Amino acid sequence: MRPNANTGNRMTHIPIIAQLAVLKDMNTEQLRNKWREVCEGEPPPFNRAYLESRVAYRLQELAHGGLGKQAQKRITQLREEMLENKQRARIDANKPPVGAILVREFKGTEYRVRVLRDGFEYEGRQFTSLSAIATLITGARWNGPLFFGLRNHRGKR
Repeated sequence: MRPNANTGNRMTHIPIIAQLAVLKDMNTEQLRNKWREVCEGEPPPFNRAYLESRVAYRLQELAHGGLGKQAQKRITQLREEMLENKQRARIDANKPPVGAILVREFKGTEYRVRVLRDGFEYEGRQFTSLSAIATLITGARWNGPLFFGLRNHRGKR
């Protein structure tokens, strides 16, 4: 445990638990002033609960020390992985599972498209998008997921 790094804080002699308890009784303006004191900047325009939680964290950080470099590095790594996974999930949510066969009847003819890992296969040819296949079949520009029934006309699945 590191010593108190906030030597300029007039509340350093008060135990941290007491400092945290006082936050509950503060109004929003008092919390904003406390933010300015311990965070050394203007508080964000967020609600009271947010201000209280961030000021409480900062008081504890000043009293006991913050996260170590290893923990900060790991948090950054996990955040980046989470964002990558979220973005990948958003992209994959619009694509059926690999190996699925999409069937569409158009003007009396049945068309079959197989879903690949990196695109789609139609009549032995590989395509990067369903829209390209739908356009080829119809002779007009089409939204591929809409044409193959993966989404309705309002964009919902």
